[in-house]
Amino acid sequence: MNTEPFCARARRVWTTAVTGLLLWGVIASAEAAVTDAPFQQSVAVKYRLAPELQGAQFRKLVVDNDGIAYVLSDRGVARVFGDTLAPDRTHRPLAGKLPRDITLSLGEVFYLFEDHWLSNARAGEPYGRLPAGVYSRFAVAPDGTVLLAGTTNLALYRGGQIQPLVLPIRNPVERLYFHNDAFYVVTGGGLGRITPQAATIFHRARDINALAFRGNEVQVGAANGIYALDLTTGAATVPLQTNLPCAEVNCLVNATNGLWVGTARGAFLQVAQGRFRYFASRRWLEDDFVVDLQPLPNGDCFVLTRFGLTKIEFRWMTLAQKAAYYDEKIRNRHIRYGFCSELKLSRPGDPTSAEMIDTDNDGTWSSYYMASQAFRYAVTGDERARANAWETFAAIERTQTINQRDGYPARTFERLGFKFSDPERWHPAPDGVWEWKSHTSSDEITCQTFGYAVMWEVCAVTPAEKQRLATLYERIIGHILRNNLYLVDVDGQPTLWGRWNPEYVNWYPPTIVDRRLNSAEIVAFLQFAYRTTGKETYRQRAFELFEQHGYLQNITNSMANIRYTPGYEFKGNNMGDEWNHSDDELAFFNYWTLYRFAFNDQLRRMYVQAIRDHWQIERVERNPCWNFIYGMTGAVNFEPEAAVWTLQRFPLDLVNWTIQNSHRRDIVRLPANFRDQQSEQLLPPDERRIMRWNGNPFVLDGGDGGVTELAGDEFLLPYWMGRYLKFIR
Repeated sequence: MNTEPFCARARRVWTTAVTGLLLWGVIASAEAAVTDAPFQQSVAVKYRLAPELQGAQFRKLVVDNDGIAYVLSDRGVARVFGDTLAPDRTHRPLAGKLPRDITLSLGEVFYLFEDHWLSNARAGEPYGRLPAGVYSRFAVAPDGTVLLAGTTNLALYRGGQIQPLVLPIRNPVERLYFHNDAFYVVTGGGLGRITPQAATIFHRARDINALAFRGNEVQVGAANGIYALDLTTGAATVPLQTNLPCAEVNCLVNATNGLWVGTARGAFLQVAQGRFRYFASRRWLEDDFVVDLQPLPNGDCFVLTRFGLTKIEFRWMTLAQKAAYYDEKIRNRHIRYGFCSELKLSRPGDPTSAEMIDTDNDGTWSSYYMASQAFRYAVTGDERARANAWETFAAIERTQTINQRDGYPARTFERLGFKFSDPERWHPAPDGVWEWKSHTSSDEITCQTFGYAVMWEVCAVTPAEKQRLATLYERIIGHILRNNLYLVDVDGQPTLWGRWNPEYVNWYPPTIVDRRLNSAEIVAFLQFAYRTTGKETYRQRAFELFEQHGYLQNITNSMANIRYTPGYEFKGNNMGDEWNHSDDELAFFNYWTLYRFAFNDQLRRMYVQAIRDHWQIERVERNPCWNFIYGMTGAVNFEPEAAVWTLQRFPLDLVNWTIQNSHRRDIVRLPANFRDQQSEQLLPPDERRIMRWNGNPFVLDGGDGGVTELAGDEFLLPYWMGRYLKFIR
């Protein structure tokens, strides 16, 4: 039996064939790759309001045969002209007039005025005179019969004659419809039906707000849900559904792609029983109170709210086209000195009011953008992508040279007097022209190491470029080793989280993730430093941590052991009270370096087990970064389809709008828990708050009202990583 200690054996079997090792497990089987097939990307097209409509009250929406949207407001009828909703003056005899109602018949627009009704269709012949001020709503049958309604009175207009009608419901008339040779009347007490033979009560109920027709069935939208009735018997065909994104239904209509529903809290498309696409918040609508909606034959839908008009479009797109959109967006308005920058919007959602701002983690987020461009170059050979990557590397490089602390990367930098975040953490540069931000964290070192590693593999194509990377990285690792495995700030003290010393790391019990995470980080750093410099001291220091301080055991400690652990407070921070999703982010991007630059195959196999152990817990999040990094190890079942689903549902609009989902009845809420998983279901990215990969996707509410905008590197990194690893083809 071989009793030689593992770490000693690991030293002995170490191999220098790193190039071959980097390819270990990279290429997935053909079965694991997902084809980048076109999918329907949902997009909100928001119409500008002409000045005359600012502050108008919008009441009703119709869309004619030509796809033109008309809106009834308290200032008259408006229509869509290009990207603007403006008063309709196209028919001069109607310009400036204020209809009481508008409706469609055979896709043609009809108008109801104080004492007459008319249409401009059919050569303008449809017309009828009425007693003044009696009727406020109307519906028109295909044969030209008109149903007129006042507050409680009804009448049919046929052949120039008005025929009063009586329904045995005296409640106010609220809505009128025509379907299959019959008019339907929604009142406060139920649903009436008017045929050429009779006016009858079809269904008695309170709080009916809207109807939608499908064959011989009517779907009823009420104040507390949706149900359906057979139009022949009146029997219920679908019981009351209340498990909806919002049960307070204002309007509904059937479309080619499902049932569109407008509510007091947004619109949703029911694509199947219990399956919804939810469109709420200013990501999609000007406000959430939906007044009316009208779908188009292709499934797109106009949605009218109290304050504006939006068209929800489903555009066929590939992930490659989506990536091109973000690439252009970033180059257009997010590059600040080479950093990939967040935007501050002085007017919510308005990119023309944008300012590029510094953040606490410019080096981190920019490393992700840099890596995305390096992967893009590796996949496409596009020299522009390579130039983008090196431009961002120059900014990361300058985070070191702008300050006088050897090997200490600043969080970010800015010209003197223009800093934005955490003003107390800034220091003047020696030139007196710039400032730099201190308090650098393990986040920056870990994520910059990931970025360096990707650049080393795929973007450093000359010896000089390799040397540039190695020299800069050695300054970082040299600083950490000189300072006893701490990152030391300008005050001579370790920064809050830049700590990898065993005295700090092993102070935590195995139930707190920092023990595992920080151990894995420093080992990955040392592995990469050894590979780029060939200096034995880095390998020796790593094995010292393995043999004398248990860092390998720390790395392989199961994430299933992480749990609520009271009593461990560090500098005012409770370290065991929650699952930290930023730690998941740091762990997985560190796994890239840990695995691909492992000292030997035996270590690599142990790292694979540790990565698999972590991914099994995180798989519920369908995170493309985590899935692809796990797949990089040669895993068979890393769920690339789930990763692609997340990328497809990633919103094009990256403004941080305020999002609310906690009211939704279609999701199952969970009790308070250590992971802060607030719902049983994972909502798609376009229905939840915008966030980076360090956020908790199970948080139901959030956002800042639309005053910041992310860049899009959040999408580009996993997309191009997936392309590089051949998981997306």
